[in-house]
Order: sequence, then structure tokens, then C-alpha cells
Amino acid sequence: MSDLATALLAWHRHHGRHDLPWQRAPRTPYRIWLAEIMLQQTQVATVIPYFERFVATLPGLRELAQADEDTVLALWSGLGYYRRARHLHAAAQMCVARHGDELPRDFDALAALPGIGRSTAGAILAQAWDLPFAILDGNVRRVLARYHGIEQWPGLPAVTRRLWHLAEQHTPQHRAGHYAQAIMDLGATLCTARHPQCPRCPIAADCSARTQDRTARLPAPRPRRALPQRRVHWLLLRDARGQILLERRSVSGIWPRLWSLPEAEQSPEQCAARYAHSSPARALPSIRHGFTHFQLEAQPLLFENARALPRVADDHLRWLTPDEARALALPAPVRRLLTQLPEMPR
Repeated sequence: MSDLATALLAWHRHHGRHDLPWQRAPRTPYRIWLAEIMLQQTQVATVIPYFERFVATLPGLRELAQADEDTVLALWSGLGYYRRARHLHAAAQMCVARHGDELPRDFDALAALPGIGRSTAGAILAQAWDLPFAILDGNVRRVLARYHGIEQWPGLPAVTRRLWHLAEQHTPQHRAGHYAQAIMDLGATLCTARHPQCPRCPIAADCSARTQDRTARLPAPRPRRALPQRRVHWLLLRDARGQILLERRSVSGIWPRLWSLPEAEQSPEQCAARYAHSSPARALPSIRHGFTHFQLEAQPLLFENARALPRVADDHLRWLTPDEARALALPAPVRRLLTQLPEMPR
């Protein structure tokens, strides 16, 4: 066992996280898998309430497989990166059809499921069955890059290959699940991206970044590039009863299959006329929302006393009260907008 693994296992016994919801009984492969998918690009504190709500409604793999897409997306609503939820749903259905209602314990079969790549498969196998598979999520990349003094951005293919080699070298043959949790906990709690707490770190004495005073510079950040801007109008059509018109988005583009507001990049009044006659638009405060590849600026336009002509009878369009709308799978900024919607004029 490597010195790093030995030190981390000893530290984790006393200082690691042992009472997260997915660590408690019943500690099933399903719950571990769900947590790992939710934790992709999302912090633990954010995930916990979503995890608890999800397993309360869909406690096992078969229940997830049998659920309809709207239920799954509604439970995920607000957590972001919705492709994870659709992959989770599809993977559960594949497990029921091909693997006897269980997650496969074979690495290749597990990694072949939608949404489960090399690192997630390793994390599930290590934590669910204590099998010696390496992991390399963002926290582990940062820990290993600092410990071994790797200068380049970890996202470069050659650097990723080197980090995988190191991750496999450090993964012990026994207690692999405890080690996986230990190195993730270290990155999440001490070896953080900003303000790392090196004096409390169990591997600081052998850490290249620490001994060479380069902790603040390692790992190298992703090269910056200017994000393109996209501007749209969101049409808030409200009828005399206070109902809002929602539209299900297509399977492509951002927020696929979620319910949102009708959208127009140009001529919002003409677009609104497709759905309704109403009073003139009232501009609400604009909304900015960042994506990986672009920055969205949405200008909500509120149309009062809207009337559909004819009344909407489309599976992709619904008139709903704000409470009914918030029960659906909505993008987080749309949900916030509906929560803060001005009262109807009297």
C-alpha cells in the first residue's frame, strides 16, 4: 500500500465524512450510484436534500426504471446538468432489462451504462463492493496534481493519462472503498481549490506543492476563453385566472425536455401573438445564467390577460397556475422567476 493511501486511510478513520445519507443503511449499490451521479459537478451540501427527496420517492432501481420521465426530471429540477437525470433513468431501465434489476459488478458492463464513465464506475465498484478500482474526479485530480507536483492543466489528455496511472498506483487492493471516500473527502474539505488547509493535511509532509510553496498555483487552471453571449426573450403569458403558459423544450439544445417559458430571440410581440392576445408587454428584470459553452441573458416579458387562440390543446403547451408549474421539471432560473412573479393587477 502506498504511503499516500496509508496516511489517508488513517486520517479518514477519525476525520472523514461517515454520516452522509448514502453512507447510512441501507447502503445499497443503487444509493451509491445515485449519489455519485448527483455529485458530478455538484457539491455535497447541494446534493443532500435532492438525494433524500429522490430516494423517498424512488427508493430502488426498479422504481426508478418504472417511473415516467416527468417524475424523474421533477425530482431533479434545480440540480442542473439534466442529462445526468435522463442517463440515470435510461441506465436503470437497461439494468432491469439486462442485469436482473441490479447494477452490474463487471467494470466494462457498468461503464457501458449511460452516464457512467471510468471514474464513476470505479467509485461505484469500490464503495459498493470494495473492489480495487481507481477514481479520478475533480477533487482527486487536484489532490494528485498537488501531491506529485504536476504543473499542467489536468484536463490535457497527456496529463489525464498520467493522473490515471498515479490514481491506479495509489488505490489499495483492500479497503478500496474507504480509500476512495478518503481521497474525495480530502479534496472536498482540506485540499480545496481555494484556501487549502495544508497544516491539517495528513499528506502535507510529502506533498510537492506544499514543500515547494506552489499550492496556490497547482493544479494549473483551465485556459480562459471568452464565452459567447446569447440573448433571448422569455414570454410570460398570464391569463385572467393567473395561469401561465409553459412549453416543453425539445430534446436538443439546453434544458432538453424540461418545461419552460415560450422563447423568442427576435420580435417577442409577434411570437406572443402566436399564442395569445394580451395587454402590452411589461419588461421584468433580466436574468443571466451561465453554461459551459455560453452565457445566456434572458429578458422576461410579462403579458397580462393573455388568451390562447384557440385554447391550447398541445402536449407541449400547458396553461398552469404557478403552484402547478413549480411541481414540474423546470430550469432553475425559470423556477426562481415564477416564485418571484409580480402579483396580478386588480
